[in-house]
Amino acid sequence: MILPHPESNLKINLMVLGADVIDIMSKSPFKNKFAVVDDIMVKFMKADKNRTPDLFLYSLTFLHLIGSIEKKGYKIRLVVNSEGNAFQQSLFN
Repeated sequence: MILPHPESNLKINLMVLGADVIDIMSKSPFKNKFAVVDDIMVKFMKADKNRTPDLFLYSLTFLHLIGSIEKKGYKIRLVVNSEGNAFQQSLFN
């Protein structure tokens, strides 16, 4: 099981930030579309003053590694299943 350090700031935990990126991308105008990475980063940065571009890129790397996002050039989108719904893979399968 992945456990964060007891004294760490959970607002900047990689899994929390990844969930926030998924939340941003699952809403309009990004829903089920390829979106420019900079547009998503602007919304991500506005959510908390402690967020940095590095944290955004780390969370994108994490999401790409677990198969939650796909990329096409400078654009990304959530992985979509055959029914057209955003599909998130489990970390434990």
